[in-house]
Amino acid sequence: MVLLIILVLVLVFLALASTYRLIMLRRGGTAAILRVLPARGGQGWRHGLIRYDEDRLVFFKLTSLKLGPDSMIRRQGIEIGDRRGPRGDEYDIMTDDIAVIAVSDRTGGFELALDRDSLTAFLSWVESRPSDRTRRMPGL
Repeated sequence: MVLLIILVLVLVFLALASTYRLIMLRRGGTAAILRVLPARGGQGWRHGLIRYDEDRLVFFKLTSLKLGPDSMIRRQGIEIGDRRGPRGDEYDIMTDDIAVIAVSDRTGGFELALDRDSLTAFLSWVESRPSDRTRRMPGL
């Protein structure tokens, strides 16, 4: 009987987590494919949604039950690397309209695969960040 109760509680938790994740994904965002670097070949790509906050970009994988974002890129200290098209077996999940861009922040490196409009929005978000020099000094 105890095992049955534990099993029911686990199933209820999984159902609630799935519902919460679905609600988080339905709130909207920009479709993207992301992978954490280092990665080999076409491995490690994950479909999901990105959302922009004031100081960070958050990525939610479509196939995750994690209650929060799966990856986060901080806006301050972000560095944009090379831009390229899909290569080799990446064409299994991408088209020629997709641009792959290398991105890194203080915590690590990523590659983002975005369509042309989403790439423009991402680069605009990065370029509009306030510089470190414009921050107010404490007590002013």
